[in-house]
Amino acid sequence: MSKNTIIITSFKEPHTIGKAIQSFLDQNILQEDLKKKKKDFEIIVSAPDKETLDVASKISKKDKRVIPFQDPGKGKMFALNMLFKKLKNKSEILILSDGDVYVGENSLKFILEQFKDEKVGCVTGRPVSLDSRDNMLGYWSHLLCDAGAHKARLKRHNSGSMVECSGYYWAFRNNVVEEFPLDVPEDAIIPYYFWQKDFKVTYAQEAKVYVSYPKNLHDFIDQKKRTSKAHVQMGKYVDFSKYPKTKTFKNEFFESYRAFFYPRSLKEVYWTILLFPAKLYVWLLVYYQLRVMKKEHKDGWQVTKSTKVF
Repeated sequence: MSKNTIIITSFKEPHTIGKAIQSFLDQNILQEDLKKKKKDFEIIVSAPDKETLDVASKISKKDKRVIPFQDPGKGKMFALNMLFKKLKNKSEILILSDGDVYVGENSLKFILEQFKDEKVGCVTGRPVSLDSRDNMLGYWSHLLCDAGAHKARLKRHNSGSMVECSGYYWAFRNNVVEEFPLDVPEDAIIPYYFWQKDFKVTYAQEAKVYVSYPKNLHDFIDQKKRTSKAHVQMGKYVDFSKYPKTKTFKNEFFESYRAFFYPRSLKEVYWTILLFPAKLYVWLLVYYQLRVMKKEHKDGWQVTKSTKVF
């Protein structure tokens, strides 16, 4: 039985999955694990497609801690629900990441250190943009990561409030949550389940994960629309009159002042101003599709092609 299980979910990402896996194998904790001939860790690579699994299988032949798992291709949330059942009572901590990102040096240590506090149920890492800051979409990705998500998580972590987790890199105690709905993102709903059980949800800002973000406006809007729509649907499962809601239009609006301290040039000031109508459009689109068209978020693998590069 492994003490900790790393789950990397992926879909048609043969060009990035190798680096995603290797970034975990290179962690100091896993290197020490290998030297001592222990098996305190395993890495499950879940994907429905042969191309991605072939890469994982090649790495598995060299390191048996890497375990390819072919999911049925019904979506990320479906695959994770399957794995949670398989891993019941088999691991203490589950660490989740994606096949199109890679984690920073020694970052796993910073996540696991948080669990020394028995009251901590979930821990999230810190996404860092790989994109160039020299163009508008790249600049937006840095602004939203640094002035947006990072500052918001840090503020809530320091105040002991509910922290929104990132599906790119996060972890939680196993055997507390056995399953979750398929129409809301796992990184959004599972922390609330822990919060309701009086666990802490914390932020390991040193645990960095490197992410490639959308390179065109269509992909940007599509990605933000999917995540925002899924968060709005959380009201079906969480009583927000009792528990704090982290991702809302209202929260983004009142915390948006930080964006104006981020630019380093007049060009970046201009790009910052342009981000506001883009985000407003996303939220209007979300509420139109949910309230008017009754078109809810559903599980299923969707590829944002412009993000599948390092």
